[in-house]
Amino acid sequence: MLPFISLETISLGPITLQVWGLLVALGIGAGALVSERVAKSYGLPLSAFWHLVLWIMIGAFVGARLFFVALYAPTYFFSHPLEILVIWQGGWSMMGGYLGALAAGVWVFYRKHLSFFSWADVLVYGLPLGIGIGRIGCFLIHDHPGTPTNFFLGILYADGIIRHDHGLYLSLIGFATFFLFWIMKKYPRRVGDYLLVFLAIEGASRFFLDFLRAADIRYFGLTPAQYLGVLFIVLAVWLLARRYKQPLV
Repeated sequence: MLPFISLETISLGPITLQVWGLLVALGIGAGALVSERVAKSYGLPLSAFWHLVLWIMIGAFVGARLFFVALYAPTYFFSHPLEILVIWQGGWSMMGGYLGALAAGVWVFYRKHLSFFSWADVLVYGLPLGIGIGRIGCFLIHDHPGTPTNFFLGILYADGIIRHDHGLYLSLIGFATFFLFWIMKKYPRRVGDYLLVFLAIEGASRFFLDFLRAADIRYFGLTPAQYLGVLFIVLAVWLLARRYKQPLV
């Protein structure tokens, strides 16, 4: 059992920082810098890399917001459409962010005639580190409380109930995936392997962990994230079947 630690804001004199936003920003920065090093090692142009990062970030934020609006609170936002723009009050979906990032990335790949799998590997490499850091913010504000548990990583909430905490688990999975990538980097692999592994881990973790959420909108028994998790797993299997005969590099 872990203690309940809550931290929503940090005051620096007259400036008040939102902890969740700060950690998400730090995660994005750390992940981008790590991926930049990989791009350098691959001999890829850094101007194209940062152009991709910019558009993928824009796509991710737009996708994360619209996915939440459309699938997590459609009734409310239909009645209060202007609230869609009130982004500082929260309301984001990581899985929707992936869709937005993919759409923006594919658009740039097409316009710039870039190799999808080579660039996808570079961009995905630093992503788990960013997730690990950013999800600490979710853990500190406890916006994903789970079902009661006796698991040793359960959090003793203020109501006296030990619960799973989605933010904590996803942060740990992010760091573990980044460590796995670091190990993979030392061995021969196929182009696209980082993307394949990320899709498999992220898809499986989101599918199973969402059963532990205390409350979330569900469609036919599953959350929107679980449906996308299944899609991620299917894509990972498809990539494995399509690319396993390719030579190692």
